[in-house]
Amino acid sequence: MLLETLRTSEDGTIPGRLLAELTALHASNRDFYSLSGDFPDADDIRPEQVGAAMAVELANPDVEVLLAREDSRSGGPLLGVVITLARHPDPADPDPWIGLLLVAAGAHRQGYGRELAGLVEERFRRAGRGAVRLAALDNNPGALAFWTSLGYEVIARRGDRQLGRPCAVMRKPLRTPRRAARVAVLDPEGAVFLFQYDNDEVGRHWALPGGGLEAGETPREGALRELREETGWTDLEPGPLLCTWEHDFTRSDIPIRQHEHIYVARGPRREPVGGLLAAARAEEGILSWRWWTPAELAAPAEPVWPPELSGLLAEFESAAEGENPRTPPPDITETRRA
Repeated sequence: MLLETLRTSEDGTIPGRLLAELTALHASNRDFYSLSGDFPDADDIRPEQVGAAMAVELANPDVEVLLAREDSRSGGPLLGVVITLARHPDPADPDPWIGLLLVAAGAHRQGYGRELAGLVEERFRRAGRGAVRLAALDNNPGALAFWTSLGYEVIARRGDRQLGRPCAVMRKPLRTPRRAARVAVLDPEGAVFLFQYDNDEVGRHWALPGGGLEAGETPREGALRELREETGWTDLEPGPLLCTWEHDFTRSDIPIRQHEHIYVARGPRREPVGGLLAAARAEEGILSWRWWTPAELAAPAEPVWPPELSGLLAEFESAAEGENPRTPPPDITETRRA
């Protein structure tokens, strides 16, 4: 799916063919417009009404109307339309807004809405915006459920500026994607080495040695470098891939969505190297460290990342002993949102 900005003719009107496409798209969403009341008759939405509504939007220099098509061909089908607002009239509101996201009824329930929302969020993220807002009508629970599933949270309830309709104001931080890698180091008894961190967003938790990848670095290369930088252990190599997982946290006041590769390595039970490495660990927010036995990991007193680590390591050890063939490493998504 590609986005293109709506361009009007020299006289400010929407070209006839495009207006017909927009009218058909709006008319296909009859259920939504019967709830919103944006048009006099949801069963009879006319080109002149759509043109007038678009003209009102485009009169605001902070508004952009985006058209979604399957490809860049001008003849490609119009799948959706998004209206965005770069700056809200309220000076106390620093975020851009999604005023409307509409997908053609024939393309509903095919993932286009999620994809379209993601593309819009990425545009705002690249523009340096830290979050995005929208308003979901109280009488449209389906919209509230959709936006909630995408990570938006209700922050207020009030009437909309246009007609005073009761709405839930929703907001989502635009997290910066980050690639990282970690290593689960196991001692001969099956205990795993973990660092304790403190994070403003998620609080205290335990995690494996590792961190963000450098430019041009593969996950395995990054895992090896991070392991050596954080522990000083130079005799270990990342082994099999245990899993990949995604999770949210805040780093240097920046909301992060991190995708990690986690590998397994075996080594002796020992303490990490001190000296300069100890100071470097403190700068990274590492509070302490210790070896966790499988029993301790199965019932942790504090959060452990990833939360499924105990089960993943148990499955890995079982496969290593030949008790069960190992399936491909799982992908895990952590759904916490700021």
